[in-house]
Amino acid sequence: MCEYCGCRTVPAVRELMEEHDAIIEDAGDVRTALLSGDRAATVARLEHLASHLDPHVHREEVGIFAALRAQGDWSEEVAELEGEHRDLDGAIAQLDPTDPSFGTRVLAFLESLEEHVERENLGIFPVSVVTLGASGWDTVAEAHRETPTFLTT
Repeated sequence: MCEYCGCRTVPAVRELMEEHDAIIEDAGDVRTALLSGDRAATVARLEHLASHLDPHVHREEVGIFAALRAQGDWSEEVAELEGEHRDLDGAIAQLDPTDPSFGTRVLAFLESLEEHVERENLGIFPVSVVTLGASGWDTVAEAHRETPTFLTT
């Protein structure tokens, strides 16, 4: 996680990055369960991770992504990140614990998720901090009101 750009000084971005931190921690829990050989625990940890991903993705897409797209900035990058969201959602939905390739597929999913989070943290979040205007931040705030964070205070 970077700290150089000041993203975490912007409350909405800080909250999304803190969600990323929790999601990466969830991913570590999945990996630990998988490597221990406990498929039931792996599935339970994956379900927990998915319960965090769904609202987080919604907040990003309806908030920062929509705001950047509305002002005409970074549309290609936003579209790529949204595509990655769909790919990650599809990958987790297709995981079958009875499939012999389950472990390999889980590890591939986790790697893709970690790369995606890094791309957002080091790319679109810093971009949003320096490019979004007041109406963009209003869009982000509305998305955050509409779908509260999964983090507990």
